[in-house]
Amino acid sequence: MDTAKAVASLKQQAMAIACAIKALGEVPSGHLYAQVMDHMDLAQYELLIGALVDSGYVQQRADHMLTWSGPKG
Repeated sequence: MDTAKAVASLKQQAMAIACAIKALGEVPSGHLYAQVMDHMDLAQYELLIGALVDSGYVQQRADHMLTWSGPKG
């Protein structure tokens, strides 16, 4: 897979995860990973969650609960 396709794929995966968290409001990280594990490994999932947390769109509590903190609309 070339770099452009890899970046596009990661972007699509991040958007899908962000949309799921936004729609749910909050979700246990393990439950969300169980739904996407056929599409990415744990390292990829953790990388994407880390990027969403770093961006400020998602908060992750010590109990691994993911909460949407980005725009509401």
